[in-house]
Amino acid sequence: MHATPPPSRASANRSAVKRLREADPVLVDVQRALDVVPGMTPDTILTSGAQLDWPQYTGGQARAIAYAAIFEGLAADMPDAAAKLRAGHIKVRACHDHSCVGSVAGVYTASMPVLVVENAANGNRGFCNFYEGDSRRRLNYGSYDADVHRSLCFVRDVIAPTLGAAIRRGGGLPLKPIMKRALHMGDELHSRNAAATLLFARAVTPMLLELALDGAATQVRQVLQALAGGDYFFLRVGMAAAKAIADSAHGIEGASIVTAMAWNCREFAIRVSGLGDTWFRGSLPTVQARFFEGFSMADLEWIGGESVILETVGFGAFAQAAAFPLQSYQGGSAEAMVQMNLAMYRISADEHPDYQIPYLAFRGTPIGIDIARVVETSVVPLCDVGLAGRSGGQIGAGVLTPPLDCFVDAWKAFGQRYPDSNDGRPLNVQSE
Repeated sequence: MHATPPPSRASANRSAVKRLREADPVLVDVQRALDVVPGMTPDTILTSGAQLDWPQYTGGQARAIAYAAIFEGLAADMPDAAAKLRAGHIKVRACHDHSCVGSVAGVYTASMPVLVVENAANGNRGFCNFYEGDSRRRLNYGSYDADVHRSLCFVRDVIAPTLGAAIRRGGGLPLKPIMKRALHMGDELHSRNAAATLLFARAVTPMLLELALDGAATQVRQVLQALAGGDYFFLRVGMAAAKAIADSAHGIEGASIVTAMAWNCREFAIRVSGLGDTWFRGSLPTVQARFFEGFSMADLEWIGGESVILETVGFGAFAQAAAFPLQSYQGGSAEAMVQMNLAMYRISADEHPDYQIPYLAFRGTPIGIDIARVVETSVVPLCDVGLAGRSGGQIGAGVLTPPLDCFVDAWKAFGQRYPDSNDGRPLNVQSE
């Protein structure tokens, strides 16, 4: 008998994009990472980017991992953490390999709470840990001191369990309506989440008030204060949703759609739906940035990042024309934002029917980054990002430009795996 040939690339891509279009993310719970994250163990720390061996992690990402070990009680201090990491007594794993995504260095430990988002259309789940607060010094930016420790404990012991109880009581919270409306209110759901955070707070408040009536008034007040005190609370919720959306389109035989983008301290990397769990690794990205006062490009350090999962499913820079207020945060102009957004349609297989950009006459956001289109046009997927500094903490924000080389390598691998679908050369994909 002859093996069944893989579907054509065009057909496979339609299947992948259909998954992206139909995804229905719902926040269903908040739990300890150890209790819900696949493969998590008490001595595991998750971090951003394609997997590296411990000695390859450097700078702020290495510090964040070691600090996470201290926070978790796996090590007494930095020398102890370094020794146990070298010996393998503390395991370092990639977030994406555990259905998670990490902001900047992205560190997760077993006791840290995670947002659990289920894709109701497909049944798969995505996870993200919590926003630590508005201080620019945070663990995911490679900082750790008494204030960072207190913030992490406050999230773990107060915010997360209270929010989790409210979400469970409410039977889950659909996120698609919030995300859809936030795009109409000035968010692109990556570097700007002001509207989404307000809409999330409005949706979850009745659930929280029921808890308050049952005797948890103090904790509920603290959660409401946290929601009111920062515009970025929803970012991690959106990241978990985007992970659940992207993973539903992964593993489709013959599909050339990107389902993950990430970087660590050494390289940018992508995964492609039809190419399994292989990371195609390239050079570190470049960035056009606006720095906070007192910082410059000389202070920039790449310490990891996976919030670009949002661009992977059509948000962030793929919806920049919905978020003109970003000019005051990451620089640029409205005209430049529109042009960048329009360029993303050139490398995307479709447009989302529900997530729409008012300025573009409610055109759907571009979805389904196709490696063939990237290689053919040399247009790479742009990303809105926060920037880490060498001394720890966030020092600015900007628009990241990934390297082309990882997309070229992925396209070559695609041609080798699917020789009947393409021959490894750029195609005139518009004709398909």
